[in-house]
Amino acid sequence: MWWRSASFILDRQQHQNRTVAPSPESFLLSSPPPMADSPLNPKSNISAYYQTRAAHHAVVTSDWLAQAQAAVGRHSDDDGSLGDDKGAAPIGGGGGGGGEEEGSGKAFSVIDEFNSWRKQPALAEAVAAIRALAAVIRTSEATTMMELEIELKKASDSLKSWDTTSISLTAGCDLFMLYVTRTSALEYEDFNSAKSRLIERAEKFGEISCKARRIIAMLSQDFIFDGCTILVHGFSRVVLEVLKTAAENKKHFRVLCTEGRPDRTGLRFSNELAKLDVPVKLLIDSAVAYTMDEVDVVHFGADGVVESGGIINMMGTFQIALVAHSMNKPVYVAAESYKFARHYPLDQKDMSPARRPIDFGVPIPSKVEVETSARDYTPPQYLTLLFTDLGVLTPSVISDELIQLYL
Repeated sequence: MWWRSASFILDRQQHQNRTVAPSPESFLLSSPPPMADSPLNPKSNISAYYQTRAAHHAVVTSDWLAQAQAAVGRHSDDDGSLGDDKGAAPIGGGGGGGGEEEGSGKAFSVIDEFNSWRKQPALAEAVAAIRALAAVIRTSEATTMMELEIELKKASDSLKSWDTTSISLTAGCDLFMLYVTRTSALEYEDFNSAKSRLIERAEKFGEISCKARRIIAMLSQDFIFDGCTILVHGFSRVVLEVLKTAAENKKHFRVLCTEGRPDRTGLRFSNELAKLDVPVKLLIDSAVAYTMDEVDVVHFGADGVVESGGIINMMGTFQIALVAHSMNKPVYVAAESYKFARHYPLDQKDMSPARRPIDFGVPIPSKVEVETSARDYTPPQYLTLLFTDLGVLTPSVISDELIQLYL
């Protein structure tokens, strides 16, 4: 199946394009040498993500997606905010670091700008990277498009090397670079006009990313019915938005949360649901099979959606999906499109390891090896549907969507 993957098709197309005379726009998309001094996460043994925190078809019609997007637009107009980022600074204003650095004469740092955005708890890591890259364009002192493109690419590489295990961070940076620079108008404009166009496209991409959760929440409502019992695993902000929207729509349901050891993400998730007056029950992780007969649907978030249509998510997702599949329970995944990554894992070990600290509460002998992997891979055959801001998709359509995103 690998020869049908999105990466193989894209790589083959790029190889064929090398035989054609390069155009001015192709130089804009060329990759400079990687940065030798890219700042890395100082705690290399623990992933930075966990220090913070043949029939390919879509299930929904374009009309349904348009209605959801329109509903999100009305929601944004009513409360004056974009998606979940209430109280956030506008994209053009920076995260608090860029403007101060400009005024004080301090050199602009994309990592500092990224970290300033990450302080907002409702903002996803990938969206923080997108806003930091938009600030790179605004503060750039480049005088040609080639210089600006190289500067932007170096900033993107710097962010990706900050945490090489974060799938959404890498995918968000890659998609930002493609979206912002993918316009033939740049080669016909003077530099100032082209830079303004890049800033405009960067801000638009940021707005699209911010609205993703609300769109997903709107699309998923038809799959939550009165009286249903939903099993969730881990703390996913997009799944929380889905359930919050269902509660606001006066739907009656209850939620079973796994504990989510070792970082107790399920405990945090259950606390958030309790604030919404949603009936919630906390389970120990090993009680999933015991309680699966009470469950109507399973909802997951995702660290990343890969080319096969499977997902990479918090450790334990795969075994829960296996139990649900064996008992004929639908498994739904809510994930933003900026988490679509050009990865095709063949097994559980075929991905960059993400580590997290494990505390068992008792001393562990030095001769005992502890598994510290933080996530696993769930193959597409164990997933029913994926709720994304591109629509409600079957796992088989993901490869086609990836090709469209990365072309």
